[in-house]
Amino acid sequence: MATLNFDSADLTATEAFLSDAYARMRIGTSTPGSSRARVHRGSTDTFSVDELALDFEMSYSVTPLGRICLCVVHDGTVRDHAFRGVEDAFGPGDVVLFAPPDLPYSGRICNARYNITMLEPDLLTQVAGADGPGERPVRLTGHRPHSADDARRLSRTIGYLRDHVLADPDIADRPLVASTAAQHLAASVLSAFPNTALAARPGPDRADAHPAMLRRALAYIDDHADRPVTVAEIAGAARVTVRGLQYAFRRHLDTTPLAHLRRVRLTHAHHDLLAADPAGGDTVTDIAARWGFYHPGRFASLYRETYRRAPRLALAGE
Repeated sequence: MATLNFDSADLTATEAFLSDAYARMRIGTSTPGSSRARVHRGSTDTFSVDELALDFEMSYSVTPLGRICLCVVHDGTVRDHAFRGVEDAFGPGDVVLFAPPDLPYSGRICNARYNITMLEPDLLTQVAGADGPGERPVRLTGHRPHSADDARRLSRTIGYLRDHVLADPDIADRPLVASTAAQHLAASVLSAFPNTALAARPGPDRADAHPAMLRRALAYIDDHADRPVTVAEIAGAARVTVRGLQYAFRRHLDTTPLAHLRRVRLTHAHHDLLAADPAGGDTVTDIAARWGFYHPGRFASLYRETYRRAPRLALAGE
């Protein structure tokens, strides 16, 4: 995990910082008497969450970022925001895609506090299960979420990752936590925004749904449960298409590959809880994070649903 902090009232320094932190840009202001900018970033290898506060009006013109860049406005406004074919303005509570990764954009930020979340475009493709041979990368097709409810859900996801994953280096630096958090973020983005993964796809390849293939997939999951794993990697190990893998899991196990992976990791967490020594400092939160469960409440709920008792009782040997 990496963090970054910036606080300056020098417009030239702010332009240099923003160009280095995001993409090459030109900024200006019509309020020269006040030009303080503050930025705090928490990041993993695949996504970052920034909190920015500008106490002045700043115009911007930005070259393509090469990443998915989302904005959540807390206070103030973003005006005259434009990229190819789009002109819009944003206010408090709005959640938007600034621009597709390959397009430049421009606009004005007016005395605003806002959040910028960036992630690698490949994450969307991986989570959508569309990175097999011949598949096209998944892309977002609209700059606003489907609905206000979708926007609120995505904003809550971003806030949780900022406050409970990126705020704790001991948690964020765990590979399974970082991988799970990134996939959760990408899935939330795909759920909130219109995208090409929602388009109709051909039916499942039923010839791929062979028990031998399924055994290879299950063995791969068992052997790699302690590492970051994607659906595409499981499909590759099973020598099958992603759609064929998903169909096989639905047909034979009535689940999905990632849901089965989560159950395997839960089993490992259960065994670790039973073998743990709370007097020696072992905690439910640490054991859950070890196996990729970065939300303690959700882990406890899933554990109780599966094992019929709270994980703290398992840790205490009760």
